[in-house]
Amino acid sequence: MAGFIGDMVFGLVRFLFEDRLRQVAIQFCTWLDPMVHRRIAKVIIGGLLGLAAYFLAPVFAGLLGF
Repeated sequence: MAGFIGDMVFGLVRFLFEDRLRQVAIQFCTWLDPMVHRRIAKVIIGGLLGLAAYFLAPVFAGLLGF
């Protein structure tokens, strides 16, 4: 029973926050895009954000117990 309730709670949290986090990420990227003028700067900033996401995703997954 506890496993079932845990699955329900994690599914609900994932459903509620996934869409909002995606919206925040898109708003941040659309805010940042006009500020960066050169293509190489956009590639570097995108690489740094991707690298940060690569290392932070397992941390958040570990904190949530996945």
